[in-house]
Amino acid sequence: MAKITYINHNGETHVVDAANGTTVMENAIKNSVPGIEAECGGACACATCHVYVDEAWTEAVGTPDIMEEDMLDFAWEGRPNSRLSCQIKVSDALDGLIVRIPERQA
Repeated sequence: MAKITYINHNGETHVVDAANGTTVMENAIKNSVPGIEAECGGACACATCHVYVDEAWTEAVGTPDIMEEDMLDFAWEGRPNSRLSCQIKVSDALDGLIVRIPERQA
């Protein structure tokens, strides 16, 4: 189990307990975190679960695969630390993960 902190564009914080094997997106939806729309339900077929991974966590989270990179092209205000939260699997190694939610989704 890991604690994940979601910070929206105006600084509002939501901290959730996330089970290993789930995704950052699934936990946002389950806990009604605003700003994560997840229109495709986690199929990596849209960019509506876009987050910015806190710089301290980019190495632990890893890099996007080719399919995710293609979808990130559609993300609103993409950055080098942009990820689709549906593609980030929760593990004990991500306990304390911080992600920021953009002002809007694509």
